[in-house]
Amino acid sequence: MKKNILGLVTLYLLFALSMSADAQQTGKGARIGFLDGSTASGSAVLTDAFRQEMSRLGWIEGKNLNIEYRFAEQKSERTPELAADLVHLKVDLIVVTGRPEALAAKKATTIIPIVMANVGDPVGAGLVASLARPGGNVTGLSSLAPELNSKRLEILKDAAPKLARVGLLLLAGVGLADDLQLKEIRPAAVALKLKLEEIDAHPDPKGLESAFQTAKQKQVNAIMMMATRSFFAERKRIVELAGKYRLPAIYSQKEYVDEGGLMSHGVDYVDLYRRAAVYVDKILKGAKPGDLPVQQATKFEFIINLKAAKQIGLTIPVDLLQRANKVIQ
Repeated sequence: MKKNILGLVTLYLLFALSMSADAQQTGKGARIGFLDGSTASGSAVLTDAFRQEMSRLGWIEGKNLNIEYRFAEQKSERTPELAADLVHLKVDLIVVTGRPEALAAKKATTIIPIVMANVGDPVGAGLVASLARPGGNVTGLSSLAPELNSKRLEILKDAAPKLARVGLLLLAGVGLADDLQLKEIRPAAVALKLKLEEIDAHPDPKGLESAFQTAKQKQVNAIMMMATRSFFAERKRIVELAGKYRLPAIYSQKEYVDEGGLMSHGVDYVDLYRRAAVYVDKILKGAKPGDLPVQQATKFEFIINLKAAKQIGLTIPVDLLQRANKVIQ
């Protein structure tokens, strides 16, 4: 009798362990953090893409997945506090949407896996040892943002051949991300014989209006800005101001053109967020972040809005139109 009872107990324990492992493997009840320096409304198109891909992979919010969203609301000083909060909640993983968020999360934990959705140069920022072998607890996607700024400047010159002076909006109070991008764009401006007017801009209506006024005072012929989540969240206002001051502008994401902007050239960020969900899925199923190579952006888009060009009296050269992936009439 005792042998039978012992046998049943052993079987029960093995079954329980098997069920526990299976639950862990399928990610039942997974809880992840989502850390964004921007706003919920400004990031909606990207967070929606992430959630949709998670759902496609079998992770349903409210069913087997809980997401703790933390938005810094354009206040960078809040990011470390929000990262620490997610660590305190003992989430299974933290998704970060940019360099400041990634750095804050890495500083807050060396144990909880961190997945980057969009970081321009993770090696240069000290987030990973290398793209192929990240090591540690950080992996994800790189957007190549610094390198693309010089290409955008070149397109801007092609769109307006007589261009001589370009206003470059920098995110006020955030040095590192801008510094890395400036290392790319300053030499490009010299090569193109363009004068860069670097203008600090606070990502709010008043701050952006002031920045555009400054640009006009400096007699710039066109405008562009650093690729940042904060500017992206205020894209509608930025596009309106570019039209108001009749300044040709090129943007880092197609969503600016969706709001009526003139041109965009850059990474398909929706694709990056979908691919970040794939990384989250792998890690929740047992993969180690340090073993997953950081992947680079593979989808790029060049879009021209002829309606916006007409509004500011700009004629886009035919050869540039032929290079675009999409032309909006």
